[in-house]
Amino acid sequence: MNRFKHLLFFLAAVLTSTLLNAPVFAQNAPAAGIVVMHGKGGRPERHVNLLAEALESKGWLVANIEMPWSGRREYDVDVAAAEKEVTAALDGLRAKGAKKVFIAGHSQGGVFALHYASRHPLAGVIPIAPGGSVDSPVYAQNVGSAVALAKRMVAEGKGSERGTFKDYEGSRGTNDVHTTAAVYLTWFDPNGAMNQGKSSRAIPAAVPVLYVAPRNDYPGLIRIKSSMFSALPSNSQTRIADIDSDHLNAPRNSVDEIARWIGEVISK
Repeated sequence: MNRFKHLLFFLAAVLTSTLLNAPVFAQNAPAAGIVVMHGKGGRPERHVNLLAEALESKGWLVANIEMPWSGRREYDVDVAAAEKEVTAALDGLRAKGAKKVFIAGHSQGGVFALHYASRHPLAGVIPIAPGGSVDSPVYAQNVGSAVALAKRMVAEGKGSERGTFKDYEGSRGTNDVHTTAAVYLTWFDPNGAMNQGKSSRAIPAAVPVLYVAPRNDYPGLIRIKSSMFSALPSNSQTRIADIDSDHLNAPRNSVDEIARWIGEVISK
């Protein structure tokens, strides 16, 4: 009988210890994981690195990854493969304990973030000075002939052949892109993935968006920010962050706004 009592006492002690320690473990688990994406021709250690470091300092998990539009990669994979890269980074954050996951993208990374959010589950999306929507008239003017060439090559069964195509950035004009016709088309088809308005309208209403809009952004992006923000579905936590910054420094100058917003979303 005494052995039985001792066993019950031991089991009760183990159960009590487990219950007491469980909330502490849960409390210490990171509440958020964020994938950060740089802008066109950029890289993780430029412009977005201070944002990534600041979010990490909050105790959140961060993956600051190099995307296919970096200067080094030069559109080496198509949009579908880029989505898989982001998904893998998010899965890595979840595996480390992130309860809610977000993506934040600067400039072209912002447009891609909106596209990704229209197709994959997220706790929230943060386009920072999003730019590079391929359906704009300025893109038709500067890369339209290259898009037509890529379409022709794909139609002729030459989609896997490498060629020289065109990219465009408002501050630098056009530059050459060396990739395959099929890959190029996934990025630059005006009705494709990088059509910002199309992606914005397709985002599920349950996914909140923090649209970071620098006051000193490029004139073209300032002109369209209201219409692009209006294209987003209604959500009580979707808002526009009007920050005092230019385009390139928007990630570091929006740290406080982004951290505050993520905190609000994960506390809901």
